[in-house]
Amino acid sequence: MAKTLRTSGDYTIKAGSGAAGTHQIDLDSKTVRVRGDLIIDGDTTTVNTANLSVEDTFIELARNNSGELLDAGLYVNRGTAGNNALFYWDESEDNFIVGTTTNDAGTSPITNIALANIKVATTPTDNNHAASKSYVDSTVVAAAGMTSFDITADTGSAQTVVDSNIITFVGGGNISTAVSATDTITINLDQNLTSVNSITSATGQNLTLAGDTGLVVVNNILTFASTASDPAGTPTYTKIYHKTIGGGDSGIYFKNPSGTVGELISKKKATALAIALG
Repeated sequence: MAKTLRTSGDYTIKAGSGAAGTHQIDLDSKTVRVRGDLIIDGDTTTVNTANLSVEDTFIELARNNSGELLDAGLYVNRGTAGNNALFYWDESEDNFIVGTTTNDAGTSPITNIALANIKVATTPTDNNHAASKSYVDSTVVAAAGMTSFDITADTGSAQTVVDSNIITFVGGGNISTAVSATDTITINLDQNLTSVNSITSATGQNLTLAGDTGLVVVNNILTFASTASDPAGTPTYTKIYHKTIGGGDSGIYFKNPSGTVGELISKKKATALAIALG
């Protein structure tokens, strides 16, 4: 029969010596309902149920944290399947982290974590959505036309392009690179380069400009930086340079493969010599 026990004050039930003892209190019933707030003071709360249903819209973890470096999140006991899984906030990194760990559920901060993969929808619908590998791969291929493109990591910090694939950098300069041999990339320009202010060769190396017809055309002013002396040695080709103006009145000098050094003569100087020599 139904029975109600009502007291005018606090009501305490103790089994043996209480929390410090070895006794327990069993409530053996189909349903136990607490109609007020439930406060549990202890080290561990264990729920042996098949399903846990919580009405609250938010679950607060680390409630009494006063600003310490504590990690908090969901801990999944995987039994014998492998290291236990975690989805948690890492306080030291200010990031959410997904992974597996050998730490137990009472460890915080986490001292051992192996990052794990997380699946997201194939196609994101918002700029702030996480993108799947499938989406990124298909988007990059569609945008850059890299249908025959592969890069594999080398043993060092360099990258190796393999299988004679073509890497194309799409842009105003139309620069394309093609693999012709192991660790060799040839760069071709499909159009004229514009708005280029400087081209510098590697230290100790020549800068070669070669035209398809054998000519290099300068459509504006060609400027020579001044040098204090003639080039050393005998060149294998004629060198043109600028230094202090001499008898030729131009300051433009040459040194040819025979070692001859001379100054190009100006029109004004040539006219004066022609008059003087009759």
